[in-house]
Amino acid sequence: MENKLRLGLALTGSYCSFSKLEAVLPDLCRAFDVLPIFSENAQKDSRFGAGAEWMAKLENMTGHAPVTSIAGAEPLGPQNRIDVLAIVPCTGNTLAKLSRGVTDTAVTMAAKGHLRNGKPVVIGISTNDGLAGSAENIGRLLARKHIYFVPFGQDDPAAKPMSLSCRYEQIAPAVQAAWEGRQLQPILA
Repeated sequence: MENKLRLGLALTGSYCSFSKLEAVLPDLCRAFDVLPIFSENAQKDSRFGAGAEWMAKLENMTGHAPVTSIAGAEPLGPQNRIDVLAIVPCTGNTLAKLSRGVTDTAVTMAAKGHLRNGKPVVIGISTNDGLAGSAENIGRLLARKHIYFVPFGQDDPAAKPMSLSCRYEQIAPAVQAAWEGRQLQPILA
């Protein structure tokens, strides 16, 4: 068995983005050993599907039971269980928490423990206020050591002019670049 990079894949409550992530997950699983992590909100049912079904899908595709609590995420850092943490989709709410050092979900706890080890955290934005309320937090995180972004841009400028979304097909290259200590460019895609 080849030695794959261990990727913590953390999902937050941008439910409409789960299907975009699901589309690229087979490629991510071929490239990396993927450990799913669900924020408490990402575990909830929405009009885009039942939380339990999404968790079962990711467990089936990755071969790993999802981490679903702060207590479950806390040992990831001290036990050095992952090499890169990718938060995709990352909501504006989670961006704000990461920007301000708030640790109150499984995902923010995973990020805290991972950054403690000086390892890369990759953010895949999915927020309707990226060019409004979340813009300040994006700017703060862009300036942080060990924080990288999946290239992103406006996903629907006509209907949602403030909305930003990462380019899901660029998650794997962004993760690899972050592991090498560099930001995948261009960041605005």
